[in-house]
Amino acid sequence: MDKHHKILLVDDEPDLLDMYREILAQLPSRPEISTATSGARAMAMLEAEPFRLMICDLKMPRMDGLQVLSIVRRKYPQLRTVVLTSVLDEEFRSRVYALGVDLFWNKPGSNQEIQMFLECLESLLGREDEGGFRGVQSKSLMDIIQLECFSQSSSVLRITNGPLTARIWIQDGEVLDAEAGELGSEAAFNRILSWRAGSFEMLSAEPSRPRTIKKSYNALLLESAQALDESRGGVSEGNAPQTPPSPLAKLAQIAGVEFVLAMKPGSDSPLEARGLEDPERMGAWARRSLERFGTLGERLRAGPLEQIEGLGPQRHVALACPDGTNLCVGWKHSLASEQVAEMMKKVLALWTS
Repeated sequence: MDKHHKILLVDDEPDLLDMYREILAQLPSRPEISTATSGARAMAMLEAEPFRLMICDLKMPRMDGLQVLSIVRRKYPQLRTVVLTSVLDEEFRSRVYALGVDLFWNKPGSNQEIQMFLECLESLLGREDEGGFRGVQSKSLMDIIQLECFSQSSSVLRITNGPLTARIWIQDGEVLDAEAGELGSEAAFNRILSWRAGSFEMLSAEPSRPRTIKKSYNALLLESAQALDESRGGVSEGNAPQTPPSPLAKLAQIAGVEFVLAMKPGSDSPLEARGLEDPERMGAWARRSLERFGTLGERLRAGPLEQIEGLGPQRHVALACPDGTNLCVGWKHSLASEQVAEMMKKVLALWTS
């Protein structure tokens, strides 16, 4: 008979406990879920039986979450701990990680956030020797950085890989700087991203840190992913030829490109993307935009749609339809519209070559 792990869920609001219980019931490992409406009750339950994981709110009467976690770290060092809170405070997060908590998570509000939260919990319930970073074993370090930047957080990410220690500075969702031994800036960032396992913790943000990395986080992650692919594919046995980069990978290497997305017309066609955390969402937007502008062009009898360019405060986007393919390219917002138009010529030339 399989032994199911036990989770203790601690929150002073019974309605929230019921809701979280339903969410946790979706975990693939089917853990046993117990609840406590106070810190004192949680401590009594931990005394009575072993638990694998405790999920705790921060704001509770009498004994708050920080007090509970402080006691738990001393008395039950092997217990995995997660903070689930609506408190959006960097100081709280730093204090929580300083206590040795495995994961600090803002209460999820979307299906995507819930799914990611469940994946992190499932990894914490898994084996100690699984790969990845403690607290998110199913995630790579690239995923962790993407989470921080996507939520526009400000923090210092300290990463440990055996005897090696490194830091990445993030401010308002953008990477300011990185440091790994004697390496700094982008070289350090790429070295850190090559690590496959280790541990990490979030430290207080340092907004005064000088910015040495000017690229967007999407561009950084894209370049790091390409470098990893090249390094892993570069070791060939005998004289076997290396696989040439895909057309999409070539486009992603063009200066100024933040992401690329290619798809055939039709809502069910597969997507191929580089540098996007949510390609399905961007793909749906691109299809709708191309369809609407194409319809408008037909009404105006302006001829077939060739290209759309949109300028935004964070990045620019260009859409085109070369050789029956819908192509969506994200550009740095620092580029002028004329530069985007000129660079798209290069993109289309490479794509059709």
